[in-house]
Amino acid sequence: MGLLDVLNSIQGGGASSDPRAQSAQAGMSPMAKALLALLAVYAARNLRRADAPSTQPAQQPRPAGGGTTAGPSTGTGALPGGDLGDLLRGTLGGLLGGAGAGTVLNGGLGGLLKQLQESGQGDVAKSWVGNGPNKQISEGDLADALGTNTLNELSRHTGMGRGDLLSGLSQHLPRFVDQLTPEGRVPTEEEAARIV
Repeated sequence: MGLLDVLNSIQGGGASSDPRAQSAQAGMSPMAKALLALLAVYAARNLRRADAPSTQPAQQPRPAGGGTTAGPSTGTGALPGGDLGDLLRGTLGGLLGGAGAGTVLNGGLGGLLKQLQESGQGDVAKSWVGNGPNKQISEGDLADALGTNTLNELSRHTGMGRGDLLSGLSQHLPRFVDQLTPEGRVPTEEEAARIV
């Protein structure tokens, strides 16, 4: 199952079930945008961490959407624009345009799962990746795990209020992660590139 198929399964009524019949921006529900943006946030963070060891002042950041990597990271500076079209053309799109598609999905998913683990939700996240039933996560636990900056960024990109965003994410994120990890593990970059 490809990433568009997974996102399309989250669509809320009225949208065509064939992702090729939709434009990425017009046919995607706010919740599907939020899930895609969540991967982009954590992919961008992973890229910044990968770039962090180099201390050369002239180094340019790898995310295509611009932004700087200096100073404490809030995780919000890497996502451009306010709609999915901007998101796809910016950080995520720039990477997806080349061989980096697997890196985005692998890094975004891996970063998200690491964040959940570090915030005390490791057993829940592990159930989403594993082959058994998916454990649910409360809106409060999810808010604590993702943090205010990430939630604000997702709200800005989707137009969803924080309550609706948390409600939708707590409902859809377990299945989303489960469908992106069919082998019971985070896909390798090569496997992830085939999903995208």
